[in-house]
Amino acid sequence: MAGASNATMCNLSSKVALITGASSGIGAATAVLFSKLGASLALTGRREDKLQEVSENCVNSSHGKPLLIPADLCNEEDTKKVMDATIKHYGKLHILVNCAGILELGSIETTSLEQYDRVFNVNVRSLYHLTMLAVPHLIQTKGNVVNVSSVNGIRSFANVLAYNMSKSAVDQFTRCTALELASKQIRVNSVNPGVIVTELQRRAGLDDEAYKKFLERSTQTHPLGRPGTADEVARSIAFLASDEASFITGAQLPIDGGRHAACPR
Repeated sequence: MAGASNATMCNLSSKVALITGASSGIGAATAVLFSKLGASLALTGRREDKLQEVSENCVNSSHGKPLLIPADLCNEEDTKKVMDATIKHYGKLHILVNCAGILELGSIETTSLEQYDRVFNVNVRSLYHLTMLAVPHLIQTKGNVVNVSSVNGIRSFANVLAYNMSKSAVDQFTRCTALELASKQIRVNSVNPGVIVTELQRRAGLDDEAYKKFLERSTQTHPLGRPGTADEVARSIAFLASDEASFITGAQLPIDGGRHAACPR
């Protein structure tokens, strides 16, 4: 596969990478790919059992198996623990991949403040906090940040209001911090996936039948005629995190089969 061969060009063998949301979906796929590219990994997620499963799929790096740090990034002390544990274990940080995120269904008429707070706490506030903690270490390594946003940050869609708003915030965060940190040679970019086959929509409440219809509709709304895979997103994250993207910062890379460019449906 052409994409897979391109990914092997990205050498991460001297890099320490911290990946959030690493227990499933895009985060898990990114962890496995980064391990193949030689990165030393710190992985965090809420479920230790799922992190262990991902770890077993990772190839040993020069630093051995990934460092696993179970944590809830909505808890400030947990977020500090994640950064402290990473630096204590590896002594440095080159790459931060902010992948943790949740989806809540609902419109302005049906989305409660509790839902709104939950989405923004996970998708925006925790990302803000962890990046803030990472910056002093990234300055030392002239490292970079890759944020996992969404096509929902670029386009407007009904009935996912809080999620849309949170991903727009992630995109603005990406651009602003890219400008703020460029003089320190820290790059900040985002990927903006379209519909990717993960558990995101199921966790938001779609049952089997609704999820099946959702994926079927994606074949019509995405010009390439299908939803994407977590591996496809991971390959783009690896590129942006690598030295192959050394002159790219403040970018939003849609990985959405053309969904961002298509007419609304």
